[in-house]
Amino acid sequence: MSDWDRRRVPFKFQLSDLTLFSLEITLQMRAESLVDNIEAVASPGVPGDALLEGSEGFVVRGMPVCGPLEVLTRVGGYLRYVPQQYQHCHIDLRQTFEEYQKKFSSKTRSTVNRKVKKFADHCGGALNWRLYKEPEQMREYFQLARQVSKLTYQERLLDAGLPDSEEFLREAERWAAAGRVRAYILFDGARPVSYLYCPVTDGVLSYSYVGYDPEYMDKSVGLVLQWMAVQQLFEEGKFLYFDFTEGSSDHKRLFSTHQRHCANVYFVRRGLRNAAILYAHAAMDRFSAWSGAVLTRYGLKSRLKRVLRFSQ
Repeated sequence: MSDWDRRRVPFKFQLSDLTLFSLEITLQMRAESLVDNIEAVASPGVPGDALLEGSEGFVVRGMPVCGPLEVLTRVGGYLRYVPQQYQHCHIDLRQTFEEYQKKFSSKTRSTVNRKVKKFADHCGGALNWRLYKEPEQMREYFQLARQVSKLTYQERLLDAGLPDSEEFLREAERWAAAGRVRAYILFDGARPVSYLYCPVTDGVLSYSYVGYDPEYMDKSVGLVLQWMAVQQLFEEGKFLYFDFTEGSSDHKRLFSTHQRHCANVYFVRRGLRNAAILYAHAAMDRFSAWSGAVLTRYGLKSRLKRVLRFSQ
């Protein structure tokens, strides 16, 4: 495979959810797809493709690996950097919704159904959620979803909210015209409270942008919308997988049918600037993990994360 996308890749220096600054290296990137059925590797090697002009190396996201990898290793003329290793979660949509529900214990099904009913009762007895998939619906979708996104910690702290640009909207309209967008919003009356935006590639829906109004955190609106979206996708029966992409969380593990150990693997040409960025980034990650462990030990981590995420 040689479908590389060259871009300036940011290395964000973070303490928990707080981004202090970022530095960039130009790399050529690709992400492994669920439909490719890539075999797990024990020790990833440098890709055999040629470097594009201006590129300092490669990054492969979602690479299946056999087990934990060293964070920083020299591989020939490159530094192999593995900042993220995680259980890659996805839902196999090639079944019925009734079959999917059997993966949950009776207790979990009861909990999910109770939360859905609780929010429906809050809304007057019925859920108000909408699917957006047509190009003429995209502008309305983004206007509504952006109302929620600007409130989320993903946007305020991580610069990872739903993009607010005409260029991104036009791209969404093109994808929708090709049948390659499924986007959802959950409402409380006329107020949007949660959104989920999923582009589609080769029959795989990507969990690309998601967020909820922090005022509704105790009402589990993210879980409610996810449940309704998954049910709709099973009923539609057009897609292969729902890919929760990078990282793992209780939410992703709850809804997934399969998990696989994966890593984001960088191969960066050895040099003073590149090495300084990678080693400093790895050190910051270690410090963030250490400080998080200390805060957890004293019962302060969850309180601090809540302040960072939901303070205005």
